[in-house]
Amino acid sequence: MHDLMVKARVLEERLIQMYKQGHGYFWIGGPGEEAFNVPLGLLMKKGQGPAYDYLHAHYRQSATMMALGEEPIGALRQMKNVASDPYSGGRNFAGHFSKREWNIAPVSSPIEVQYGMAPGTALMQKRHGGDAITIVTGGDAGTAEGDFASCLVWSSRKGSELPVLIIVTNNKWGISTPAETQHGETNVADRGKAFNMRTKTIDGNDPINAYLELQEAMEYVRKERKPFLMEAMVSRLYGHSSASGANMVGNEQDCLTTFEQRLEKHGILTRKEMDDLRNRYTEDMAAMARQVIEEPMPGPETIWNHIYAERK
Repeated sequence: MHDLMVKARVLEERLIQMYKQGHGYFWIGGPGEEAFNVPLGLLMKKGQGPAYDYLHAHYRQSATMMALGEEPIGALRQMKNVASDPYSGGRNFAGHFSKREWNIAPVSSPIEVQYGMAPGTALMQKRHGGDAITIVTGGDAGTAEGDFASCLVWSSRKGSELPVLIIVTNNKWGISTPAETQHGETNVADRGKAFNMRTKTIDGNDPINAYLELQEAMEYVRKERKPFLMEAMVSRLYGHSSASGANMVGNEQDCLTTFEQRLEKHGILTRKEMDDLRNRYTEDMAAMARQVIEEPMPGPETIWNHIYAERK
């Protein structure tokens, strides 16, 4: 988990650097959520079709993609908007992943619409049978959208409950608006209780705790074929996006720093081993970024690609 957390962190820092150097139009990502998003990827049943897990994600999911085995160069290509961008062909913002062969539904720029989509794949899986589940992730501010309420309704109808793990990663901010000025409930997860679904609020900054809690929640959804609403408390280390400067925020808990202190304290890794790992990933990402910067942009003749159904 530590290796993947470092890999995802260095990737996000390279994306921010590319943006600040003028090699991208906009950055938004998930530095600070690695302790939760890495275990999520490690626990998913990866594959294509209803026998495997579906992920309806939001734009802070790079650590999940790394944990699933994705190569970081794809994220760098999307930041640069080059033609080789594997997710949108140079047409979308950073962090808007999609991968059909792993059931990763396209991340959409409109906020939290994925909550309204998730019951669709979960319904298909319920009809198909087996133990595969649908997973949907989003932020705390987006729970104010109607799509979130629709997800709770459609996932919990008596006798027609759906196998969906509904996740809210709560970093306590909605762009520049603090959560305490907007939420009347004690925990976002409390809202699921009105729908008679299992709920839990967890510490998403502890990767071991996150792994065990996610494992338990997934096992429940796989076996019972019913929804589970999980709220993970996480950090937002570089602000909301490049719109707010993408600079390091000093008063947030850094899950990676905390985890590394534990690993060093218990003699699992030395500080030198951890520094060497970060330096290796930093060099790797820099080399990939140099390659991506030289790759061609999409040609004007491709403007209508992926708009209408294309004949084979």
